[in-house]
Amino acid sequence: MARARLNSGNDVTDELPKTKINKASLTNVGKLLQYLKPYRFKFALGLFFLCLSSVALLAFPALLGGMVDAAQGKQSLTFIPANIKAIGTIAFIILAFQSFVSFFRIRLFVEVAEKTLADIRRDTYFNLITLPMDFFANRRVGELNSRLSADLSQIQDTMTTTFAEMIRQAILLVGGVCFLFLVSIKLTLLNLSILPLIVVTAVFFGKFIRNLSRKAQDKLAESNTIVQETLQGISNVKAFVNEAYEANRYQNSLKSVVQLALKGASYRGLFASFILFCIFGAVVSVIWYGSSLIAHGDLSVGNLTTYIISSLFVAGSMGSFPELYANVQKSVGATERVIELLEEHREAVSIHQEENEIKQKIYGDLAFEHVKFAYPSRKEITVLKDISFHANAGEKVAIVGPSGTGKSTLASLILGFYHPQEGAILFDGKNADQYKLTDIRNQVAIVPQDVLLFGGSIRENIAYGKLEASPEEVIEAAKRANAHHFIMGFPEGYDTLVGERGVKLSGGQRQRIAIARALLKDPAILILDEATSSLDSESERLVQNALEELMKNRTSIIIAHRLSTIREAHRIVVIEKGKVVECGTHNELIQHETGLYRYLSQLQQEHVGN
Repeated sequence: MARARLNSGNDVTDELPKTKINKASLTNVGKLLQYLKPYRFKFALGLFFLCLSSVALLAFPALLGGMVDAAQGKQSLTFIPANIKAIGTIAFIILAFQSFVSFFRIRLFVEVAEKTLADIRRDTYFNLITLPMDFFANRRVGELNSRLSADLSQIQDTMTTTFAEMIRQAILLVGGVCFLFLVSIKLTLLNLSILPLIVVTAVFFGKFIRNLSRKAQDKLAESNTIVQETLQGISNVKAFVNEAYEANRYQNSLKSVVQLALKGASYRGLFASFILFCIFGAVVSVIWYGSSLIAHGDLSVGNLTTYIISSLFVAGSMGSFPELYANVQKSVGATERVIELLEEHREAVSIHQEENEIKQKIYGDLAFEHVKFAYPSRKEITVLKDISFHANAGEKVAIVGPSGTGKSTLASLILGFYHPQEGAILFDGKNADQYKLTDIRNQVAIVPQDVLLFGGSIRENIAYGKLEASPEEVIEAAKRANAHHFIMGFPEGYDTLVGERGVKLSGGQRQRIAIARALLKDPAILILDEATSSLDSESERLVQNALEELMKNRTSIIIAHRLSTIREAHRIVVIEKGKVVECGTHNELIQHETGLYRYLSQLQQEHVGN
């Protein structure tokens, strides 16, 4: 799980988790690197420019040291002239060259990274929207959005910055150490004798401090949870007069945070003091020992200057590797999560519109034969145990029953969101498996209880039922759905933006937009999933009239809560505990004195009477 990290303010951001780098994780990285293939030439050219830039940087310590010696009329290194003007000219030429290659290196790396990431984002999103419904039932939208944003951004940072910086620092480290040996073997051996002590201490101290920091973050997250829970349930807190209890609970949590923070600060202070002592001790030792070498004529002032500057390069390179490696670990973890999405099993649908055109027409005959179903994420709970019913083409068949009996599950099975474990669903007498999934969904429409509209215009939302629809077709569908009048009441008419999830429209208006969308689709089979159950009387009347228009000349499966809306159905199927317990017309079922339908009908009449 991503761990919360508190910034300097009150902001809490999610830090991407780090993953251990092993054979399996490197295999995933290799899969993602396949996206680099189309741009491999530019990537190789960028690497070449990066190497040139890094090598050019290594020349500056030698040139600056040579300049110091040249000022004293000496020559520090044989390949550097003993002339200040010549050295200065060479330094500016190398500087100009480095600036030139650095520009192209950055330009090429960013281009390759952006194009590669765009390809990965595209394929990840395309794969995501073709995954089955069960995949989305087990994941939060925020988590999936994070994979498309945070994870891919981390990979992008690594490709554009971290990877290049690691190569640069590796060249500076190796080249710098070699150059240090070339300048003075004695000084280099002195430095290397101190290095193991610093590295070992840094590794053990660093791990210990990170664990303390993690515990402090966990405690802080706990205290933030207390605040969130208290404010969300503030009415309960006040109703039970528990303000003092909550204040005490939060104060105790904060004390734990402070104690851990102070403990961490003590160890960090010790560690920082030790590292500072070692670093400056090494500098003093080098200058001290170097000065004695100069006094004995074994080293020039310019060579000592070169050595000190090169040492800073090497120290900087070594110091940058832990952070760079941590970024690589985050990227490896991000890569694993992205690869997991890319390798999920897709539905048999295409992202190309022409491949989803109707190949096999459905005329509207629908039958369930001994269907048994349990959701893949809850296999131990059988939702539908033995469902059988038949709807002839053009008939209205209502599905009723108590809450939780699997009525809405039937809609998901008809649309092919899930597949039954036993039994069969037949369209025009053929098993659903004999049809392409897109053929079924293209010829089945649903008007749900909670209509989801996209954040565009009313016109775009209606046209979602038929993307190539003309403006006239959209208006005609809206008129038939009793929506044209209220749409024209808006200043922008059909171009009115509905807001996120359609929040700018009332429930009845959203329902009529959904009905217009379904009318435009002109399906063979229509599913109404409690389409009027949450509306007021006036809105219900308008929506019900629109639904009557929508149900004309097509098979309609009406999942109903209000039994008064289904009296004219050709057949009413009553479901209880996942089984069909009654089936018939309203008049037939109401005659059953001990029947469930009659009992539910009487309950609703009593409720209305009260």
